[in-house]
Amino acid sequence: MRFLRKSNSKKTIIIISDVHLGAGEYVNGIRNYLEDFHYDEELVDFLEYFSSDEYASKDVELIINGDFFDLLAVPYVQVFDDEFWSEESSKKKLQLILDAHKEVMQALNDFLKVKNKKVTFIIGNHDAELVFDSLKEMVLNCFDKEVRDRFIIRELNDEYRPTDRVVLRHGHEYEIAHTFEEESCIIEDKDGKKYFNPPWGSYYVTRVINKFKEERDHVNAVRPINKFLINGLIYDTFFTLRFMLANTIYFIMVRSIYLFKISNNFGDWLKLFMKELHLFQDYEELTFEYLQDAKDTDVLIVGHTHEPICRTYTNGKTFINTGTWTRMYNLDFGKGGGNTQLTFAKIEVLDPKNNKDEHLPKVQANLHTWEGRNTLPYGSFN
Repeated sequence: MRFLRKSNSKKTIIIISDVHLGAGEYVNGIRNYLEDFHYDEELVDFLEYFSSDEYASKDVELIINGDFFDLLAVPYVQVFDDEFWSEESSKKKLQLILDAHKEVMQALNDFLKVKNKKVTFIIGNHDAELVFDSLKEMVLNCFDKEVRDRFIIRELNDEYRPTDRVVLRHGHEYEIAHTFEEESCIIEDKDGKKYFNPPWGSYYVTRVINKFKEERDHVNAVRPINKFLINGLIYDTFFTLRFMLANTIYFIMVRSIYLFKISNNFGDWLKLFMKELHLFQDYEELTFEYLQDAKDTDVLIVGHTHEPICRTYTNGKTFINTGTWTRMYNLDFGKGGGNTQLTFAKIEVLDPKNNKDEHLPKVQANLHTWEGRNTLPYGSFN
């Protein structure tokens, strides 16, 4: 699909999500199987494109819609149990990520230095430890002082409207496993040491998914999950059985006790149990009612599930899931195989001078794949 011509819009908004910057492919000479991001050069090229040539003087806002940093996938912090969630450990994890992807952070800095450019950062469930002010400061320190005010980190779970009739949320807010209690995200011990209080979904990632990912690095990259399990039982039986058993034991130990504590009613417990089992819900179904009922919203953009979707309904409203910049495998027919799609949403805010009819849309929103330049004669086999 062709991009809208520059003269027809007064502002361009580009949205990426679920980049999942990790600690690098190698840490201390050891292969890091938890690193999911291998497209530094492509992301740098992406940022350069939208800050040069026809976009050099244009108003461009880059929105990072959650999970830019993957603080749940950094195994090289030598701590035990809940010390993983301490503020000090979070700072060490973030520093490893920043050191591993210096080119990306430099490209963001260069993007901000160009006239009329800004970055809005929405916190996701994989980088939720940015609720610590010290971590926010570490990120901001990556940029020159004169442009730091152009990099805005939003509050956790904060709905963002970059322009009229457009709403962005990362998407973890729709899943009970990844829902954060805003008022209790940070807790302190008796010595005043601060800790991040994660939802049970974050514990699940660090204590179950990460362990099995070291054996099969695709374990978190296959959709839909039911077909992954069915195929796994056929072709990788022992591993899949261990994976299913670990999931079952974890859920029973971690969640059942909690569910019984909050309700003595079996019916209530069963409803909560079934809701929590549904880890990856159909976001179109979840958001359809919201989008249809919201009179002040024409475009809803989320991420989180890593499945790129662009759907315009008969009433003209648009739902977009921006997908991911990591490798994914889809076992559903017609949804692709194992190729990576570097997807991003692009919104053109129409100039009212050229759009005087109040019944016409004020924005045009589309989902695109980035197919940028690559100067290397080879690629990495990941």
